[in-house]
Amino acid sequence: MPERLAEMLLDLWTPLIILWITLPPCIYTAPMNQSPVLMSGSPLELNRLSEEQRILNRSKRGWVWNQMFVLEEFSGPEPILVGRLHTDLDPGSKKIKYILSGDGAGTIFQINDITGDIHAIKRLDREEKAEYTLTAQAVDWETNKPLEPPSEFIIKVQDINDNAPEFLSGPYHATVPEMSILGTSVTNVTATDADDPVYGNSAKLVYSILEGQPYFSIEPETAIIKTALPNMDREAKEEYVVVIQAKDMGGHSGGLSGTTTLTVTLTDVNDNPPKFAQSLYHFSVPEDVVLGTAIGRVKANDQDIGENAQSSYDIIDGDGTALFEITSDAQAQDGIIRLRKPLDFETKKSYTLKVEAANVHTDPRFSSRGPFKDTATVKIVVEDADEPPVFSSPTYLLEVHENAALNSMIGQVTARDPDITSSPIRFSIDRHTDLERQFNVNADDGKITLATPLDRELSMWHNITIIATEIRNHSQISRVPVAIKVLDVNDNAPEFASEYEAFLCENGKPGQVIQTVSAMDKDDPKNGHYFLYSLLPEMVNNPNFTIKKNEEGRKSLLPPQLPAPPAPAVYLLPIIISDSGNPPLSSTSTLTIRVCGCSSDGVVQSCNVEAYVLPIGLSMGALIAILACIILLLVIVVLFVTLRRHKNEPLIIKDDEDVRENIIRYDDEGGGEEDTEAFDIATLQNPDGINGFLPRKDIKPDLQFMPRQGLAPVPSGVDVDEFINVRLHEADNDPTAPPYDSIQIYGYEGRGSVAGSLSSLESTTSDSDQNFDYLSDWGPRFKRLGELYSVGESDKET
Repeated sequence: MPERLAEMLLDLWTPLIILWITLPPCIYTAPMNQSPVLMSGSPLELNRLSEEQRILNRSKRGWVWNQMFVLEEFSGPEPILVGRLHTDLDPGSKKIKYILSGDGAGTIFQINDITGDIHAIKRLDREEKAEYTLTAQAVDWETNKPLEPPSEFIIKVQDINDNAPEFLSGPYHATVPEMSILGTSVTNVTATDADDPVYGNSAKLVYSILEGQPYFSIEPETAIIKTALPNMDREAKEEYVVVIQAKDMGGHSGGLSGTTTLTVTLTDVNDNPPKFAQSLYHFSVPEDVVLGTAIGRVKANDQDIGENAQSSYDIIDGDGTALFEITSDAQAQDGIIRLRKPLDFETKKSYTLKVEAANVHTDPRFSSRGPFKDTATVKIVVEDADEPPVFSSPTYLLEVHENAALNSMIGQVTARDPDITSSPIRFSIDRHTDLERQFNVNADDGKITLATPLDRELSMWHNITIIATEIRNHSQISRVPVAIKVLDVNDNAPEFASEYEAFLCENGKPGQVIQTVSAMDKDDPKNGHYFLYSLLPEMVNNPNFTIKKNEEGRKSLLPPQLPAPPAPAVYLLPIIISDSGNPPLSSTSTLTIRVCGCSSDGVVQSCNVEAYVLPIGLSMGALIAILACIILLLVIVVLFVTLRRHKNEPLIIKDDEDVRENIIRYDDEGGGEEDTEAFDIATLQNPDGINGFLPRKDIKPDLQFMPRQGLAPVPSGVDVDEFINVRLHEADNDPTAPPYDSIQIYGYEGRGSVAGSLSSLESTTSDSDQNFDYLSDWGPRFKRLGELYSVGESDKET
């Protein structure tokens, strides 16, 4: 049928074709529903064209081309005629052949080489390829020589509405806040149509909602989805599913359509206040609960979610606002009531609190809905508990003089049982804090007494811990720190601050300061130290030396005019030092004064102390050298004697009758089985006849050892194993034996062995008859070996 239609159209255009032979070559555009005919014009008629027409002429061509069109998706029983090629060089004698090449030539498009008819032999799809570019050429039928240059033309595939709209990104998801106003934009969707958007309405889409009304609406052309109802509540319904349709052909009947789904979720806003689940809460707590412990939880429910449901809790009223606090649990959205201060059942047995829950994040748009807060009442009952004793003070500070008498009272601690039963209290000292046991405490009244003498100069502070225990319940214990300060008394006499040694020139002038001395006192008086310096009473009128007080409280020693030589080389001057304590204490310290030879300017050059101390005439250096030599000689002699004594002592005491073996260290290797020099193994090789006990001689016993009664003679044939066990038992019970183990070496192999001895030392000569002639068969080397053995055996027999 399509072929017939094409032929009818071609017949209608034949008169026009004949007329166009006289026209110049031009481009002919056929209607889209008709097959065009491509033809050429006569060159002879070109001279008749006007100048304007000459501009449109194409030179060097006998025929021109036009676009051809073919419908897509055509699937008739016969190939569809696309168009016809014709040239004025064809006189109809069938001497011209048409050739087609290019896109789809021969596979999709086929040309009749005689008539020039072009047919589409396959089904076309514009969405796969919209146009094809081909090349046509007229050639001689016999020689195949081209009659005209080849030219290109285009075959365009005409679109039909064969593709439905598609939502490539669907299904879609979108969110919009709850309580939004009417017309709030939610999102927009987009569908695509593979048809040609230029030709017809095949790709013109119109959008509509199939499901989701009356909550949402959509713009038909832009596909923008908006809310169709105001104040949609998330708490009522959170999620909506909207079905959207896109239809081509402008939405008219017969168009194709595609659908997708849009899931719209309402996001939460803070439009609901918190609300307590109950208006009254009851809790109970023991009075001895630890501070910070959670007593109970209260919760205000909020229909909102996320941060819109967060609430803060506060105690706004009640008689326990100072004892309790409430904190917010961000995870569980609870209010946790905790204890801030200790409870006392005997003082108050119950408390009432008023708590409030308020939203943390509020939205001013919904302030008209009322305050976003709620209140509830909490009643807390305190339960009685057996509490430990309570001291009258958290710490105690006591003072005692260091000369306090033993068992004197230093102070007292007091404690009570806060319970109604009021159990008696027993006091004690934690001895870990009083390791020297310097203090005692009365178990009944808590009086602390001194147990050992105190010395402030050794320890000024003592920190002990007193323990109070209930007599009725020993598990109830309390502790309190007690600091005891030791007060100072004047119990130490002053003394020189250091060892002083003064030097006096022989030509010293009277009144010259020899030495300035100072004193120290271990005591610590409140008003500071004040010392008095004086000479002995019998030396007060001594004209040689005087003491003078200087501005710093120290004493300066002034010399007299020294008498004419010979004067003493050393003066020992006793000085009395007294403190200002109550009662005052004093001590005598001796100052050593050496008389030396000085230069004219008072610089000490030499002292005569050596001559005064050592009248034999030796100097101090010589004396020290002599003493060092003597000490060195003594050390050498002692070392020599020690080494000789150590060398003469034997390592072990050898005794031929001792059955024990000893470990001896050697620097060389042993001699094997033939080495019997080091150990006496004769006894074990032949244990028969051993009698009596032989004491250890390799050590010196600390105790006097009483010989034991000798053993009975060992009968003939005794087992060595039994013999060794007996000796082992004796060694274990010997109190003089050393505690170390020793290695015992035995050369006795035993009697009655089934396998016999494996040693080659006692091999019999029964193998002497062995024939070694077979070694000759093993080769020249073994032959010589056989001869040697044979000769050896012969010599033995001889």
